[in-house]
Amino acid sequence: MTAVHFGAGNIGRGFIGLLLHNAGHHVTFVDVAGPLIDELNSHDSYRVIETGEGAVTHTVTNFSGLNSATNPDDVISAIADADIVTTAVGPNVLKFVAPLIAKALAVRSSSTPLVVMACENAISATDLLRAAVAETADSASLERGRFANTAVDRIVPIQAEGQGLDVTVESFCEWVIESGPFAGDVPEIPGARFVENLAPFIERKLLTVNTGHASTAYLGKLRGASLIAQALEIEEVLDGVRAVLAETTEMLVRRHGLDKEEQKAYAAKTISRFQNPDLEDLVDRVGRQPLRKLSRHERLIEPAAALAEAGTTPVALLNVISAAISFDVADDPESVALHKLRASLTAEEFATAVSGITSDHPLFAPLVMAIRRAQ
Repeated sequence: MTAVHFGAGNIGRGFIGLLLHNAGHHVTFVDVAGPLIDELNSHDSYRVIETGEGAVTHTVTNFSGLNSATNPDDVISAIADADIVTTAVGPNVLKFVAPLIAKALAVRSSSTPLVVMACENAISATDLLRAAVAETADSASLERGRFANTAVDRIVPIQAEGQGLDVTVESFCEWVIESGPFAGDVPEIPGARFVENLAPFIERKLLTVNTGHASTAYLGKLRGASLIAQALEIEEVLDGVRAVLAETTEMLVRRHGLDKEEQKAYAAKTISRFQNPDLEDLVDRVGRQPLRKLSRHERLIEPAAALAEAGTTPVALLNVISAAISFDVADDPESVALHKLRASLTAEEFATAVSGITSDHPLFAPLVMAIRRAQ
């Protein structure tokens, strides 16, 4: 069995690549980072080192690497012959992956459909990828693929210098995959969970883990913290994150009918994961790309808007949104762009242009106030 995974970075090697290896696949990692691909091809194994409750160390073998920038034809051939294609490249990069998948589907000879799954921190990322593939693939080619949305969850922090291909990760991980596209014949991936309705799992993860992580970063940055675990040692930050997750819990329970006590426990477990001192994750890394995180259907604005639509004005989420607008990291292009927008737009203009909230939305007035606090 063979799998092609786009994104040979720490998440690719330490999460999706590991589970595909455990499923018995030869994993071909695809990336544009030439030195990383060369390193993969010069090694026979690497380790995934877990930290936290129940931690173990895994050894990954049976892999190779391809540089999609210099060897696109080899990548297309690898995809055409594969059983599974996955991504962990970021939602904005999927459009560059799509043409390679489209060309591979066009020449695929196997009668078994190619499984395609985008493992990104975004709602319905595989749908986005499929739409991008469809821009250049005909209907017959698309029928050769089975596109399934997923929800993924594992914290993979900045790695220590000199660690090479080895990856340190938290022991907790979750990969939930929608079962519908497989018509009862789901692929065997130990550690993955197949469900009929993925939406609650995607939003539960995004609006608990990602919202909580971003909240910790933005509130911690304001108070001078450099590490996520360090930020949560500050009482105001910990209280603020707890309050945010109480608001997203209310929203998730209302929208998806989740058991409230189970969701509260999930939120508490999420905070305890962030507090793991062995995961030396940087506030600046977690807070990067603030413009995307402040967009309409992302981790901060989406739950705040849903609460406002239901008649509840969020407080903790708006405090984090204000902190996010103040986020300033010189080597993050989105942070630099955010700084310029904050200075050049009125609060009303910012609310609509960045967060997609118009004047007729119930969140508009309180959001404008939060923006003004940051300005």
